[in-house]
Amino acid sequence: MIEVKNLVKRYGDHLAVDHLSFHVDKGQIYGFLGPNGAGKSTTMNIMTGYIASTEGEVLIGGHNILEEPEKAKKCIGYLPEQPPLYFDMTVGEYLKFAADLKKIPKNERKDQVEDVMEMVGITQMKDRLIKNLSKGYKQRVGLAQAILGYPDIIILDEPTVGLDPKQIIEIRELIKKLSKKHTIILSSHILSEISAVCDYVMIINHGKLVASDTTENLEKMTLGSNTLELTVKGTKDKVEKVLENLEEIQSLEWNKKDKNEEDGTVSFTIKTEEKVDIREKLFYKMADNKMPILKMHSTRISLEDVFLELTENEKEDKKEQFQEIPETIEDSQEEEENDSDL
Repeated sequence: MIEVKNLVKRYGDHLAVDHLSFHVDKGQIYGFLGPNGAGKSTTMNIMTGYIASTEGEVLIGGHNILEEPEKAKKCIGYLPEQPPLYFDMTVGEYLKFAADLKKIPKNERKDQVEDVMEMVGITQMKDRLIKNLSKGYKQRVGLAQAILGYPDIIILDEPTVGLDPKQIIEIRELIKKLSKKHTIILSSHILSEISAVCDYVMIINHGKLVASDTTENLEKMTLGSNTLELTVKGTKDKVEKVLENLEEIQSLEWNKKDKNEEDGTVSFTIKTEEKVDIREKLFYKMADNKMPILKMHSTRISLEDVFLELTENEKEDKKEQFQEIPETIEDSQEEEENDSDL
């Protein structure tokens, strides 16, 4: 459906998109995730033909967005972060105007406009001026124009900005419903939104793609091991003796004693190899040694942990580069002083 090949966008000396490549398959919801300033909106604007790239190309349904813009754009419905609304129009007038721009056949326009208004819950607002709507309803009007024409691909940049919790849930349900007939790319920096809606996640940072996979696979990739937190009635010596024969355990770490914990108990964390579940085995081992398990908690990494790990690694790399700069400046100053002495 979409192929992005070696995409580069420069604004003077600033590199907003750095040799970005990925492809989007039909019938899935893709989450485009990254911190503010990562290059998400710039990439989306290039993909939809709003701005041109410095290098690289974007193919939409096999059509190059720059060489065949009309054919490529027919495949796309786009909701930018700031919806492109005409505030002095009513909702109905605006959507009829958008349908005209999209060259929807005249005999289908009325039905389509009514259908998308019903879909996003703005039918009761059709005769109101857009400038008098709340931010949430303005967002819905923008979403309605993106759906008009029922394009194969719908690109949504921060679609739930300004919506209340109830509206956010409704928009998420709508996105899931739309995915049955459309491929959807959803940009957001709200991790819970990506987790709740998307089948596939692409994480971008400093204009580069740092990860691309399903949420589940990304979690497994960064976790690398299973972690169990336990509180057991007994002593450290007894616990160590019981655990020393369990080959699956990679490491054991003692936790600080909580003031609410009972006397005669110990708390610890163990790590095992990935895909190894020793909870049942551990339970019977402790029971045989008359050491009741008072708490057992399996730690699962979240998309937030994955995101932080991937983007923090990038930040550290950048920090190291910047730390080298003062040394270079000092060196150059020393060279200038030596030259002046000569």
